[in-house]
Amino acid sequence: MGLVGTVAVRDGGAALPHGFWAAVRVWLEKPQVANRRLCGAAVEAEGLVSLGEGGEESPSFADVWEGRSGGGQRERAASAGAAELGRLWREVCGQLPLGHGQLPPPLTPWAGLGRRAELRAVLRTLLPRGRPAGPPAPPTRELAVQDVYNGTVTFLPLEENSEGKYEIKKCNIYQIQLAYIKDEEWSVSIVAPFPEDWFSDGIAYPKLAWLGNELLSKLAKWSVEQKPSEFKSTLSLISVAKYSKVYQDLKEKYKEMVKVWPEVTDPEKFVYEDVAIATYLLILWEEERKEKGLTKKQSFVDLGCGNGLLVHILNNEGHSGRGIDVRRRKIWNMYGPGTHLEESTIMPGDSHLFPDTDWLIGNHSDELTPWIPVIAARSSYSCCYFVLPCCFFDFHGKYSRRQSKKTQYREYLDFIAQVGFICGFNVEEDCLRIPSTKRVSLIGKSRTYPPTEHALIDKQITQYINNRQTCAVVMCDRKVACNHKDHCDAVCKEAGSELPENETDTAGTIWMPGFQPREKVEQIRNCASLPRDFVDDVVLSVANLLLNAAPQKSCSDMHDGNMNTWNQGVLNGRVHIRDWRKEKLSRKTKPEVKRRLSAEAFKTRLCWFFIHHPDGCSLPSESCPYAHGTKELRQSQMIKKKKHLQ
Repeated sequence: MGLVGTVAVRDGGAALPHGFWAAVRVWLEKPQVANRRLCGAAVEAEGLVSLGEGGEESPSFADVWEGRSGGGQRERAASAGAAELGRLWREVCGQLPLGHGQLPPPLTPWAGLGRRAELRAVLRTLLPRGRPAGPPAPPTRELAVQDVYNGTVTFLPLEENSEGKYEIKKCNIYQIQLAYIKDEEWSVSIVAPFPEDWFSDGIAYPKLAWLGNELLSKLAKWSVEQKPSEFKSTLSLISVAKYSKVYQDLKEKYKEMVKVWPEVTDPEKFVYEDVAIATYLLILWEEERKEKGLTKKQSFVDLGCGNGLLVHILNNEGHSGRGIDVRRRKIWNMYGPGTHLEESTIMPGDSHLFPDTDWLIGNHSDELTPWIPVIAARSSYSCCYFVLPCCFFDFHGKYSRRQSKKTQYREYLDFIAQVGFICGFNVEEDCLRIPSTKRVSLIGKSRTYPPTEHALIDKQITQYINNRQTCAVVMCDRKVACNHKDHCDAVCKEAGSELPENETDTAGTIWMPGFQPREKVEQIRNCASLPRDFVDDVVLSVANLLLNAAPQKSCSDMHDGNMNTWNQGVLNGRVHIRDWRKEKLSRKTKPEVKRRLSAEAFKTRLCWFFIHHPDGCSLPSESCPYAHGTKELRQSQMIKKKKHLQ
């Protein structure tokens, strides 16, 4: 049997058949969202191909790229691969088992009997994810042929022979089919003509069971739930294949940083995120050098550089530059003299321009994010910028939402893009592959105006910033009912309309007096710095309030035939003390680091419930990680380690 799997799909929202093709597009361009052993796919060429009467191939071939969102690198790659796609198509048609472009059963033949077929062919390369040990698996080429008339897409794996020509790997051919049943019922199926010969490499080609279960279920889900994305495709401006290789190289090179990370932040998230951002910038800058015919590597300044790891990587990879942040981090001491970091407060103004710098970087730069396009525009005509917005800030403070039809994130991205346009940049958007929910970057690397219009653009920037400040005053007035006239007059004076004589010079250097940079000393916003006695008193007061309320027993436990209950102290039916017998603790779900810390802290502190709860601890002593009495207390291994390190 060639049927790998089939699933029924109910379409109540008229999403099909268009939703099916959108789902196929995801599998073509972003296979890594289903197959985690891939890091992506590079679409090299795409075009319309034809089968003439009797199944013979028509000589016509037209390369198209109908408004797809890839842009940039992908468009150029597809255009360059058009000739190769035409050659491959001619070779492929004669290699299929029945010859002349016909498909073997149970694959649905292309087009109908007596009908001239027009098909879309997509040439892609599947890019394996790096392996912990050994070199990465080689990339795999594939020709996908879409037949919209019959609702099928056929995947033809290609292997290069000793003569440099590509042959179809017939054992791994498979086809995805969409079929209409009745009313709102459809079916999505996967079939393979030679299932008994299927070769699974565990990477590009998993087992057939995976295709019939995992992939098929995702395709069915995407077909009816596919929504237009607010954002561009991931890595749409650079080569995915090149990104994959450089990322794996840098990840291997800087993986030791995870082990020695001295900050309180998650090392794996921050190290690999900065490695990914550095990879993106290195490839983006390499492409820029090719386009402009440059040989010298670009210089940069990272504004609000934080831990400085991005600066460290870029410096190590041959780019001259520095990072500036208001607060020094512990890890700065570990980088060495080759990494250039400065502890300084950045005030947007004439004193913080960078006329000799090629690129400004804003990686989660918070209050500096909207200012970076402005600083780049005023630094020099050739200065470019890269920002990765995270927290929402306007020029003067926190960003206030103005539209309810967009998500706050999308609205803020549009605002930062608008700032770039006002500053005279052609702003491009791309989505990075980083472990973060905020992964959309905005890039300004070319101008919309000639150098002679610099003064005009500068005036436009000033007017835009002042207007944003005025709008903020009006919104503030509406929110807190402050005196609008007095408040506006105060802000206008700050903006430079009625400045006293002794403040004129300051206004010439600082573009927005009253701008609040990040504080040098980071404020602690949780209970970590409160006195321990105070915290204990608050906890005990809340617990007594609950326990003195109308008692409500938790679910009973059976011990030796007796019913034992434990008071959860429920208040108003909503707030209660947690009964740890109900919690299902799974060691498998905990990261190795947390499991190790839990083991080291076992029985090193007294159990609060054992001491204060009228029913004692709900857990028996052997199950509770805390000590039931002083006899069970053991010395913390973490304290011993700290003493040993000292």
